[in-house]
Amino acid sequence: MIFNPRSAYIVKKLESKVKSAIYNYQLIDKDDGVMVGISGGKDSYALLDLLVHLNRSLPDKFRVEACHVQASDMPYKADEEFMKRYCNEHSIPLHFRQIVVDFKPDQRQPACFICSWKRRKELFSIARERGCKKLAFGHHLDDAVETLLMNMIHHSSISSIPPKLSMFDGELFAIRPLILVHDRELVKYSQHLAFPDEVSLCPHEDETNRKQARELLKTMDKLNRSARENIFRAMGNIYGDYIVPKMEKRKPPKR
Repeated sequence: MIFNPRSAYIVKKLESKVKSAIYNYQLIDKDDGVMVGISGGKDSYALLDLLVHLNRSLPDKFRVEACHVQASDMPYKADEEFMKRYCNEHSIPLHFRQIVVDFKPDQRQPACFICSWKRRKELFSIARERGCKKLAFGHHLDDAVETLLMNMIHHSSISSIPPKLSMFDGELFAIRPLILVHDRELVKYSQHLAFPDEVSLCPHEDETNRKQARELLKTMDKLNRSARENIFRAMGNIYGDYIVPKMEKRKPPKR
């Protein structure tokens, strides 16, 4: 009997979650062009793989393309040969682009912020050039919860990364089909399908507040094993009458 790596429980579970996200959040429509941004990490490989295989089983077909943006002045490097091999085997058009981050240590914004913003700008351009109305990112449930905590703690706002975001007056939509998937599930998925690790990691990746947010979530997990799911669901269950509204600054009346 020939072993089918896609028959494993973790594969079926993630396919079900991504399918649920696509339909419940209306992420992909029939005949859509979907550009998948692949960084070279487990999340983006899993996203591309799941979309490729789901597209064969879903009734409404869509077009999948992939793109990798490499920063020439950053030490991070992905396994580009694996990207080429995978996309060639699945007949997926693959686009490579190179950018210059030009990060200076004395800048106010951290290197990760500047690099990711310039990568996204390049991805926007490529998606529009290729006529892809949807640009898919590999952010997952844990990313959304971490971002919510970071924005509450550091920016006093209740905001996160939505499953679908309209951009350029509806010309392009940023979508996140992995929004219902946990990071730990993606680790298992990546190991099961033997996706490669990054060739060279970026030394700036731990310089953001996200690492601290992850540690905070671990503490919350000890209070309630469903803490992450509950925080995620709380974003869709906001009761306006039971939260503190924005304070209006008024001068006290004169006596």
